[in-house]
Amino acid sequence: MKNSTKKQVDCVEKLKVLGDETRLAVLELLMNSPRYVGEMNAILGLEQSLLSHHLQVLRQAKFVVQERDGKAVLYRLAPEVEVTASKALNLGCCVLCFQQNF
Repeated sequence: MKNSTKKQVDCVEKLKVLGDETRLAVLELLMNSPRYVGEMNAILGLEQSLLSHHLQVLRQAKFVVQERDGKAVLYRLAPEVEVTASKALNLGCCVLCFQQNF
């Protein structure tokens, strides 16, 4: 597979993962600071099992990493996920900007 074709496939896979509004909301929360699962659950108002599913998908796609803190789990953006100065995510193939809420 050519290098440019592999990059396109990687981009498509990233965008498929981000094609869900809950996963986008999780990433937007984590852009500001790391968060515990319970904290995200309270903000997003989701069933714990549904949030866990979305976090697993984001982990597998290398968007987020987790860190155990006793019984709690802290999530943060993965080191390879770049947040631009304008608070957008640089995915390498495109830049994802979030709507500003005023």
